[in-house]
Amino acid sequence: MIEISESAGVRYLHFGSGWVQGAMRIARPTALELAYTREMMAGLLLREPPWPREALLVGLGAGSLAKFIYHKLPETRMTVVEINPRVEVVARLHFKLPDDTVRLRVVIGDGADFMLQGDRLYDAILVDGFDKNARAGVLDTQPFYQACRARLSDRGLLAVNLLGRSRGFQASAERIGRAFGGRALVFPSCDSGNTIAFATAGDPVSVAVEDLQARALALKETMGLNLLPTVARLKETKELALGRLTL
Repeated sequence: MIEISESAGVRYLHFGSGWVQGAMRIARPTALELAYTREMMAGLLLREPPWPREALLVGLGAGSLAKFIYHKLPETRMTVVEINPRVEVVARLHFKLPDDTVRLRVVIGDGADFMLQGDRLYDAILVDGFDKNARAGVLDTQPFYQACRARLSDRGLLAVNLLGRSRGFQASAERIGRAFGGRALVFPSCDSGNTIAFATAGDPVSVAVEDLQARALALKETMGLNLLPTVARLKETKELALGRLTL
């Protein structure tokens, strides 16, 4: 069951439970309302533009990430894989998902099957797929993460929403790490409690803390994407102990 609710100017998507599967501030439909969705775009801190040229989103939800990329990164082409056809209908009717089959292609199907069946490479793969009980299922398995690795370009980054530091979080992080030969990084939990993991198997990521700060300021000014809290949390971790984030 797909349900929609509204409160204080924000429209929410639910899959028949109290879990929020997506949100849109009605007055700012292209903005990333939920903190974790903003953090899933933190690859923009790690790679220099133009990036990404090709993006793959596994899980559509309310279309927040798809809309943001579509409107703020006009050179990016996207493929979105969504298992439930009703979710696409709801995203178009109630959450202003753009109708542009050239830049935004929606594929109805299983994300794991899609990853295994093709050979097209992507600069960004964003995985945010859960059922009504907030379970990722096959999208949180070693074979799936290995398949993601095989579909990334040289500049490719994988971003995965792991929800939070509970409910098997550590096992999920370890699976991603094994799939990418240890080249994975779990960001400190954002305000919503969600935890985002990034991984790559291609070109190294090496960004000085000063550059992270400068990029975050530029993204806030040009796109309205506020990743300054993300940088502030990263500064408190061992990953930035030497003043540089590497991956």
